[in-house]
Amino acid sequence: MIAQQAFRYELAPKVGQRLLLAKHAGCARFAWNWALSERIRRYRERESKQRFTNAIEQHREMNARKGREWPWMYEVSKCAPQEALRDLDRAFRNFVRARRSGRHCGFPHFKRKGADDAFRLTGSIRVVARAVQLPRVGAIRTKEGTERFRGRIHSATVRREADRWYVSLTVEAERPEPAPILGPVVGVDLGLNSFAAISDGEGEQTVTAPKPLGRCLRRLRRRSRVHSRKTRGSANRRRSAVHLARLHRRIRNMRTDFLHKLSTALAKTKSVVVLEDLNVSGMVRNGHLARHIADAGWGAFRRMLEYKSRWYGSMVVVAPRFLASSKTCSECGHVLESLALSVRQWVCPACGVEHDRDGNAARNLVAWYRLSTGSSPGSDACGEPSGGAKARASASHGAAKQESAMEDLPIG
Repeated sequence: MIAQQAFRYELAPKVGQRLLLAKHAGCARFAWNWALSERIRRYRERESKQRFTNAIEQHREMNARKGREWPWMYEVSKCAPQEALRDLDRAFRNFVRARRSGRHCGFPHFKRKGADDAFRLTGSIRVVARAVQLPRVGAIRTKEGTERFRGRIHSATVRREADRWYVSLTVEAERPEPAPILGPVVGVDLGLNSFAAISDGEGEQTVTAPKPLGRCLRRLRRRSRVHSRKTRGSANRRRSAVHLARLHRRIRNMRTDFLHKLSTALAKTKSVVVLEDLNVSGMVRNGHLARHIADAGWGAFRRMLEYKSRWYGSMVVVAPRFLASSKTCSECGHVLESLALSVRQWVCPACGVEHDRDGNAARNLVAWYRLSTGSSPGSDACGEPSGGAKARASASHGAAKQESAMEDLPIG
């Protein structure tokens, strides 16, 4: 099958190449900010008939003006500002569509130097032994081998994180059709105390949440406080900003590493993984739990599990959002009227069985899947459960799009 994925490498640029990368990022940032300000200005001039524009028109206007106003743009590849205008066009379309459908989507914001140093290139991009060849930049050495690289390159996104540069190559690769996984059907209930409770309907196991932000929060607050006290524009403030960005990068890497390892293990060993349809965007509005929910990374975990299940031959099924999995007794089916979030253990008033909140929810997810597909507990032993057509119709991974980002790299 043809799959789009990304290969991400850390770069080791020389001094001149580092300066050239910074120029490309600055040119892309300038193009984005200029185009965004022009769109806002044209929209506010309501007497004008042409209140809206697009990336093609703005690119023509930029080409007409850069010769006399922005000659420094010729020092970098033309793809950097052009792709920035396309990204802005896509951001406006997403914003308008979300507003029309009643969903929340933030208005495009202006980019800042140091916080948004990234650009995308297309065209002649090649990967050689321990190096990546980029237009107008040349061959940049990578800090790791490129032996695993395969596929046809579509684009290269270069990004600076703290004091390091990374390149993400979006490729179209041929992957072998996966054989069905010979494994059990499991329900995965995501939580905060434990990241996930995994059950096959009989026994369950608990995966401890790493909580990288919670572990580094004290150090993060201290570095933020020290950084805020530095004099603006001073060398000490620039060094402090790098130290703070390094810590943010470390927290992000810890979370991403954990999510990749868990999602890969489930996708490679379980035939069907049943998840809850969590309203994460609504849950983070709870001021007491917002930081903990964001630290868990539930949305990223589901996205990783969906595309990896297509790679390795498993299947992801999403249960209805309002399924009462936590307050339903997995033994007798009795449903409680209410169950507070603080209650982690509860006893069924009908049959007297004591339940762990997360483990009970995971067992109920497996029971819901078997009931909705008409399969028996033993019919999934060969990896293809009965009622597979119904399961595929409700599986969320069938409609999910593959993403080309850092998280798209397979583990193992």
